[in-house]
Amino acid sequence: MKILAFAATNSTQSINRQLLSYASTLIENADIEVLDINAYEMPLYSSDREAEHGIPDEAHRFYRKVGTADALLISFAEHNGSYTAAYKNLYDWTSRIDTKVYQNKPTVMLSTSPGAGGAANVLATATKSAPFFGADLKASMSVPSFYDQFDAESGRIRDGDLGNKLRATVSHLVALPA
Repeated sequence: MKILAFAATNSTQSINRQLLSYASTLIENADIEVLDINAYEMPLYSSDREAEHGIPDEAHRFYRKVGTADALLISFAEHNGSYTAAYKNLYDWTSRIDTKVYQNKPTVMLSTSPGAGGAANVLATATKSAPFFGADLKASMSVPSFYDQFDAESGRIRDGDLGNKLRATVSHLVALPA
């Protein structure tokens, strides 16, 4: 099984990237490719730009990359209660190729933030819209108070119960037929 994992942010220091990296280690017997969305940077989407120049190659490359995966693992950073601008732009351009951006792939969605909310707003938006955009949503989880919950030295969740919940959440991808 090939799982494509990415943090929906362009920050190289993102706590969602750290969560995603840790969550990826919890998935056994899978080929996991961790993608950096910085490799798909494009001009801001506008219908005028699309009409004049077409859809950028980066959007096509991202769409093809999603297409090669058997499943998706995504961790959403929250900016002002919503998607990061970098992810929203990538998503907007890619949706012009096909509104089913996730291509009916089994998907687990995560989020985290420094605060008690755990980026729950953006996760709620992502999970609610997931079926419309072609995600076969298997599970989702928000991790609150990241800096209190995550040990940066070991790269692991400190709280055993929370760690077990995360393991159970990502196991929804492991349970899929190969």
